[in-house]
Amino acid sequence: MRVEDVIQLLSEIPGLSDREMADRLCGRTQAPQPVNGICRRLAEKNVVARRLRPDGIIGNYLTDLSNPPPDQAPAPRDQQSLRQSEDEIKQVLRDFLSSESWTILGIAWGKSRGIDIEAERGGQRWLIEVKGIGSRPQMRVAYFLGVLGELLGRMTDPQAKYSIAVPDVVQFRNLWRRLPVEAKSRTRITALFVGEGGAVVEES
Repeated sequence: MRVEDVIQLLSEIPGLSDREMADRLCGRTQAPQPVNGICRRLAEKNVVARRLRPDGIIGNYLTDLSNPPPDQAPAPRDQQSLRQSEDEIKQVLRDFLSSESWTILGIAWGKSRGIDIEAERGGQRWLIEVKGIGSRPQMRVAYFLGVLGELLGRMTDPQAKYSIAVPDVVQFRNLWRRLPVEAKSRTRITALFVGEGGAVVEES
């Protein structure tokens, strides 16, 4: 079960209980504990609010993350339409890497499994996991957490370079900047912010 599935379901049917979500996502024979764990983690990150419904059962509701705090950085210029799909970002990164003399070893298009982008230059590998824009602010939080988890699960080569790639919008920038500096330093993960105009900005 994925975090994205839980968020998508709550965006369609707010207030579902853990049991009700488990029924819809996994079937009535499955225990609700996995859903409960996901919802509790999302509640800790203020993505989901868990509160009593009129029937006395705890329901799950997506919080409103559409209004950023006033201390957030200005929005990048190139986020007009917010239509950047995962494959569109991969296309931009393919051109960007080629222009920087990286050889593309593989790109997982669509729903293909495996590392999203693998490139090589001078004997060094660069592994990149990509996420698209998402349809809601809450979905972008789930995408961000998901892409970090996917990348960490692929860190088997101590000599390789590892990055996440996401659309260059304020929410993703702030999520990256809120990660502890120590975590970034230990993992050496970088973030690639991809603008709709084709610009790519890397942050460590």
